Amino acid sequence: MKKVLILIGISSFFICTVGCAAWGDSLGYLNKNIKIKKVKKVVYFNPLVVPEIPEIYAPTYHAFYSAASDFLKDKNSGKIVRVDCAMSYDNIDTEYIKEICLNNNAEVALIPKVKYFKVGFGRYVFSNQVLVSAKLYDAEGNFIIETSYDTYKGNARLLGNAENSVKIGTIGMLKKMNKEIRRHKLNSEEKL
Repeated sequence: MKKVLILIGISSFFICTVGCAAWGDSLGYLNKNIKIKKVKKVVYFNPLVVPEIPEIYAPTYHAFYSAASDFLKDKNSGKIVRVDCAMSYDNIDTEYIKEICLNNNAEVALIPKVKYFKVGFGRYVFSNQVLVSAKLYDAEGNFIIETSYDTYKGNARLLGNAENSVKIGTIGMLKKMNKEIRRHKLNSEEKL
């Protein structure tokens, strides 16, 4: 009986610690009718940062780019090209995406958003928790997938800085996107 209780305790601890990281990611939208060509180049825009405070733009852009380029480098997925402008996350200009993808010979475009959670009563009091979301479009301007990662739900990061939270959220969001693309067989030859 004692061994059974120990086994149940160890199993539940393992499930909670491993499974908690998956609680933060979510799938917002998936277009199953589109096949992605072999991805050699990814274009991404600067993330839309919420709340709109200019002092946090540069560190957020840097952390997002660092995490995204590291993720794609680890997957050997080709090159990443940064477009140094933010695009509205809710109103996507598909003609502009087509033009950017055509000019950069890219197969897909990533439109990200980073939302910082506000805590406290002050105007500029922030938590280190972020919600990183992204939409993926193909070179023809077709909406493929939207995923997000919440660092509070995923890793329950209570300590640490916001830059690391942006990196963790970006990697979590890209892992979820890659997982869903492979699971639904949206890629024709290679994973993102």
